[in-house]
Amino acid sequence: MKKKSSINSILYLSLLCTVLLIAIRIIYTGNWRFASLVWNMFLAFLPFIFSTTLLKKINRSKWIQYFLLACWLIFLPNAPYIITDFVHLDHTPPVPFWYDLVIIFWAAWNGLILGFISLLNIEKFLLARFSRTQVNVMVYISLVLCAFGVYAGRYLRWNSWDVVANPHEIYRDVKYIALNPEDNMRTWGVTFLFSVLMIICYYTIKQLKQAMREL
Repeated sequence: MKKKSSINSILYLSLLCTVLLIAIRIIYTGNWRFASLVWNMFLAFLPFIFSTTLLKKINRSKWIQYFLLACWLIFLPNAPYIITDFVHLDHTPPVPFWYDLVIIFWAAWNGLILGFISLLNIEKFLLARFSRTQVNVMVYISLVLCAFGVYAGRYLRWNSWDVVANPHEIYRDVKYIALNPEDNMRTWGVTFLFSVLMIICYYTIKQLKQAMREL
């Protein structure tokens, strides 16, 4: 419990430092560039909240559990999505290029860590109900769906709220992509690479976690 509290403290400190860097940039330049990263980090924080809440309600109503699990999956793509904000990186004097590079990298790092911690929580929840093999399959599927969500957010301009607000448009886009794969090579390329990236990163973190236990 003490170790978990320490990890949370470091996580909150990391988020605070990133927000401070963005605030300093805004004050120095009078320009709100990168302020959107604060919102993106908030969205990345939501899967973490849903997953930790889910663990606390592990013995409560199944409907609450299903609701939290669905919310987690819907908002999970917001965590790695911040990586794509590197498209906004360019030299905008008087701010040094390296300063903006650190801001985006730090925000993306926060997003990834929040996403992976939330996935660790979800994996723990699922292991109480399913076999290890079944849970591994669910984790892979979640990461692939998450990768597609990153593509949809950056290129199709979906957001998590559209699942409820515009389900018909989402269905239309998914149907078109599925029925016309040759016209959507970018979709498959981005989804594939992000899937591989997140799967390798996630299992690297799990191996590091296991190695720390054995020290």
